[in-house]
Amino acid sequence: MNTSWTPIKTAVSLALCGAALACAPSFAQTTAAPAAAPAAVARPATMALLPGDDFFTYANSDWLARTEIPADRSSWGAFAAIAEDTNERIVKMFGSIDADQKASPEPRKVATYYKTFMDEAAIEARGAAPLKPLLAQIDAIGNKADLTRALGASLRADVDPLNNTNFFTENIFGLWVAQGLNDPARNVPYLLQGGLGMPDRAYYLTDNARMSELRTSYQQHIAAMLKLAGYSDVEARAARVFALEMDIARAHASREDSADVVKGNNTWTLKDFASKAPGMDWNAYFKAAGLSAQRSFIVWHPGAAKGEAALVASADLDSWKDYLAFHQINHAGPTLSKAFVDQRFAFYGKALSGTPEQSARWKRALAATNGALDQAVGRVYVERNFAAADKVRIGQMVTNIIAAFSKRIDKLDWMAPATRAQAQQKLKTLYVGVAYPDRWESFAALKVVPGDAFGNAVRAEAFQTQQQIAKLNKKPDKSEWAMPPQLVNAVNMPLQNGIVFPAAILQPPFYDPKASDATNYGAIGSVIGHEISHSFDDQGAQFDAQGRLRDWWSKADKEHFTQASAKLAAQFSAYKPFPDLAINGNLTLSENLADLAGLAASYDAYRATLAGKPVPADADKDFFLGYAHSERSKMREAQLRRVVLTDGHAPSPYRAATVRNLDAWYQAFDVKPGQSLYLAPGERVRVW
Repeated sequence: MNTSWTPIKTAVSLALCGAALACAPSFAQTTAAPAAAPAAVARPATMALLPGDDFFTYANSDWLARTEIPADRSSWGAFAAIAEDTNERIVKMFGSIDADQKASPEPRKVATYYKTFMDEAAIEARGAAPLKPLLAQIDAIGNKADLTRALGASLRADVDPLNNTNFFTENIFGLWVAQGLNDPARNVPYLLQGGLGMPDRAYYLTDNARMSELRTSYQQHIAAMLKLAGYSDVEARAARVFALEMDIARAHASREDSADVVKGNNTWTLKDFASKAPGMDWNAYFKAAGLSAQRSFIVWHPGAAKGEAALVASADLDSWKDYLAFHQINHAGPTLSKAFVDQRFAFYGKALSGTPEQSARWKRALAATNGALDQAVGRVYVERNFAAADKVRIGQMVTNIIAAFSKRIDKLDWMAPATRAQAQQKLKTLYVGVAYPDRWESFAALKVVPGDAFGNAVRAEAFQTQQQIAKLNKKPDKSEWAMPPQLVNAVNMPLQNGIVFPAAILQPPFYDPKASDATNYGAIGSVIGHEISHSFDDQGAQFDAQGRLRDWWSKADKEHFTQASAKLAAQFSAYKPFPDLAINGNLTLSENLADLAGLAASYDAYRATLAGKPVPADADKDFFLGYAHSERSKMREAQLRRVVLTDGHAPSPYRAATVRNLDAWYQAFDVKPGQSLYLAPGERVRVW
């Protein structure tokens, strides 16, 4: 959770990432986990492997042995399996809605969007025709003033640096609207870097054979997409587009710097843009974007704002026009004919992620529908699939784990009384959302037209952006959800001082109403503790109870926390999935801190529920196995490399190894010195 368990919202799929529990909800390796780090309640069938040598593989050996990554996936695991089952149920509901003449307008709109995306014959018949009006507008750009207006008109609310840690947009900048970092009383516009077709600057600037090969493949992809849309001289155009993206990448901040909220806290007035980022008429840009009434912005990536504005002035107009044309085609690809879809998959699926087979059409149609009408889909899902009793039980677990975390804060001998009081205040004012939001978002103003998959996607993106811009005239809503109920994930929202547990994650192996309390506290309890803990990790600890970015720690407290956190970062940096690639302990620190503190708090909460009664036999084993089962996953090599480079979450085998820092795990599994995961008591990381 960067502040969430994980996902990223794109035109192709709905995945969430950031303060989220998982940024790539299902992680998995095609090989066994390294011995130095690990590889719901079913206990392992074989005891040949010691839990102290590789707890991930020990706990998940049966699952790993019988599970293959589906051909249409780059990874597979607990998240993906639940999501697959959830998605199948949702699609069946769409069919019943479509057949129900009495269905209300919003569910019918959802079913129509999905049905239209599924109509491959109609989409194939239109070919590239839907693109032509938009490409004609790009072709008509005659000067840099026209270019600036076109760039401004392309701005979309498609990024989220805190809740979902989604920093990717193909547009040169991305918009996020949320409570101000420095002023909790109002919503402000955040401007983030964008403009690349590959996931991150590292894919452009890293000097190794793998990245060089991907850069060549990407340039070929650019040419292929332009050719499909009817352009000539595509190799030369692709070379210009790629050269421009290389320059954009050089201006981009690293993924690690992007995760640093202090570096992102840059308030610029409208007048500041001209002096701090010359080269583009910013007044014209913001007017075209619908933001001319805004007098100040938070510029998350000032270096990119400066660099990309300079490129508007320095790069030739034809390069920019080719760039805009390609990205319009590339972004629209999923809604176009088969040739576009297949070419897009050839690069993003096969070359970039190592996925051998494209997902079935229904899966892509549902992902698109989720992206366009997320809460409308979620409402349909929870009304038919979620039991009220589960909402109550999970709510009680949250209360218990918050209480356990509060007790841990009280016992910290290194924390000053003033700091402790403010930490407790954060807990007392924490918003908790379980299963579904208190208020549903309305999609009444979104026009969905049968037979127009391309137009529906374009209108949905514009609608979402308009909805976000409209928030600039409203007070922040502390109970607004950052992810929909049908998403298998969870999130901590630092600006809102809130946490959310969508209905879809409240299923086995995360939560099973028939399982023991020990198992549930180890699985969903660790998720709950994880999200609570995000309020106090290296990022969340920078926000006070009102969500204001403020230093409320004493100097001594901060130094102790930083030193303890550095030990955890070093622990994870020592893990090497490949000889040439190690986990970045600093990039993954927030998630690792939340895993550690959340697991410890959930364990305390479980023990507290016993209220002095004898501990059931094997309860502690079941607790830790429940945690490890929730992390089970496999991942193809290309995807694993991508995750290690760009994701704030460590791969699952290493997250499962968090148990090596808890004394109770050693006692439960009789872990001894000499075993690979063993840490002497003084070496175990203890933060909270």
